[in-house]
Amino acid sequence: MLQKIVVKIGTSSLTRPETGQLALATIANLAETLSRLRCLGHQVILVSSGAVGVGCARLGLIERPKAIALKQAVAAVGQGRLMRVYDDLFTTLQQPIAQVLLTRSDLVQRSRYLNIYNTFKELLELGVIPVVNENDTVAVEELKFGDNDTLSALVASLVEADWLFLLTDVDRLYSADPRSVPDAQPITLVSSIKELAELQVQTGDRGSQWGTGGMVTKISAARIATAAGVRTVITEGKYPGNIEKILQGELIGTSFEPRPEPTSARKRWIAYGLVPTGKLYLDEGAVVAISQAGRSLLAAGITGVEGEFDTQEAVQLCDKSGSEIARGLVNYSSMDLQKIQGRHSREISAILGYEGAETVIHRDNLVLT
Repeated sequence: MLQKIVVKIGTSSLTRPETGQLALATIANLAETLSRLRCLGHQVILVSSGAVGVGCARLGLIERPKAIALKQAVAAVGQGRLMRVYDDLFTTLQQPIAQVLLTRSDLVQRSRYLNIYNTFKELLELGVIPVVNENDTVAVEELKFGDNDTLSALVASLVEADWLFLLTDVDRLYSADPRSVPDAQPITLVSSIKELAELQVQTGDRGSQWGTGGMVTKISAARIATAAGVRTVITEGKYPGNIEKILQGELIGTSFEPRPEPTSARKRWIAYGLVPTGKLYLDEGAVVAISQAGRSLLAAGITGVEGEFDTQEAVQLCDKSGSEIARGLVNYSSMDLQKIQGRHSREISAILGYEGAETVIHRDNLVLT
């Protein structure tokens, strides 16, 4: 059976930890593996970190820059070098590739989101392997993906992939960091969102010296991908050939089972593509109505409004403790919501002076997170 596969490789796997120089043997092995998958008829997307790390090595910097302007400049240096290496290796294997650089703002606007989908669709049908990275050179801090684990999960969700492979510097997920806890237990299979929530508390959130990710970001990525129906695997980046073995059924790495009934593409866009601009705090009745009964959000259930936003912008819905339970597109601005929060729907027109929507967020524009 032919599969649509997204592979993410981190900086820790692409570079040598002591120098930050490219680990060419690993990259060559990765290129051979992905090219073989293409020859078998699978559609493949590579999400590659490494631009900043490679740029640092190229410029002789001894640590990853923290200032965003310097980081963007270093990324511009590294991205060209990284793509040159990829292009040389894949060309030797007669496999065409394409560079795709994305920022979070590319996913915020629905028309641009769909345009990216169409671009990926055409590239895959042409037999090309897209090589994706965040466009660090132009991305601003508030519109960054934050890490390529999240980016790879969003790409896998966008293209409705069958598999997402997260290649990292450990062979699988453990009950604790095996580098500091010798008796940490390996985890082969994660089957539910509840397990993900428990595991996220137990894992570290720091990546390598040259990277930005950690195991927490990988679990977060798995949460996004599995919600879209994408089976996700964490495995060791030094051995890209394991991807083929896993596809053949070998139990390597940690596998996250996809949700049996994935959320719709539009709701995935609302949940993960958009950047929330505010928060609504809900009473217990509204939380139950949304999370258990699948109802729309009414003004009567809102106890607090945070942030400044306009109509049709994304907001987080939180319970009284501040924990996020859902996201959605609002039918009212923050200014109007402050006036009608806690009030019955029949009172809205008298309070605002115009006939507004009965719901603050319709259930079609609301997704549980």
